[in-house]
Amino acid sequence: MDKKILGLYDAYSNGSLDRREFLKKLTALAGGTAAALALLPLIEGSYAEAQVVADDDPRLHVKDIKYPGETGDVLAHFARPKGEKKLPGVIVIHENRGLNPHTRDVARRVALEGFLAVAPDACSPLGGTPEDVDAARSRMRELDSESTQKNFVAAVKYLKTHPQSTGKVGCMGFCWGGGMTNQVAVKSPDLNAAVPFYGRQPVAEDVLKIKASMLCHYGSLDERINAGIEAFEVALKKANIEYKMYMYEGAAHAFFNDTGTRYHEEAAKLAWKRTIAFFKEKLKT
Repeated sequence: MDKKILGLYDAYSNGSLDRREFLKKLTALAGGTAAALALLPLIEGSYAEAQVVADDDPRLHVKDIKYPGETGDVLAHFARPKGEKKLPGVIVIHENRGLNPHTRDVARRVALEGFLAVAPDACSPLGGTPEDVDAARSRMRELDSESTQKNFVAAVKYLKTHPQSTGKVGCMGFCWGGGMTNQVAVKSPDLNAAVPFYGRQPVAEDVLKIKASMLCHYGSLDERINAGIEAFEVALKKANIEYKMYMYEGAAHAFFNDTGTRYHEEAAKLAWKRTIAFFKEKLKT
């Protein structure tokens, strides 16, 4: 798909354009209203199409839960391998469309690798994530930033104190969730490992507060997010934080999401392999 169209959608999905302006510019790029409307579902993708691990997978215990947060009960999807063995925990943070089937699926994938996985719903204070993509995106924009961050930090405590937990906790997130993963690393000294996928970087003075080991994934075509890498790396070095950064050539923003047209299979599989190895090293040893 044309890079200009992908860039336009990035601007829309990250809130730089409202829907009317997005559709107007998409129509111009596509050459007409009919072509734009035909492209739209291809760009946005179908969240249910790329399910990898079913919610009734016999290897897992899967359920929707609530845990206490800053704003009250936080809704979340929880998955763990069957058995009584104590395991480290991993928080999985969704994109800016709320807790959708894709993110739930990723949490189950994490659980199959031997972790307690919890995927919180940022929209919990507003009743949860709507099924409609545009309604979900709009609801995300209504959230209070500070209390939302505290709700995700509360997930660290939930996993750390879970009766089947070893006490070690990691966090991973995508797009908006990548930026939130960075904020959880800043605000939770109990976090052991963080893996932001193409996430907005924290300001330099906040980087000094990070205690977790960091593994950061970026797509080479993601100019907006990549603009913050240099300053982030300088701050990480200054703070003596253990970190690794990987740049995936030819990959755009949201390259891991296998329900959308920006999915980059080679980059996604390699990033996943590195992520699971990182969590096993930092949380299981």
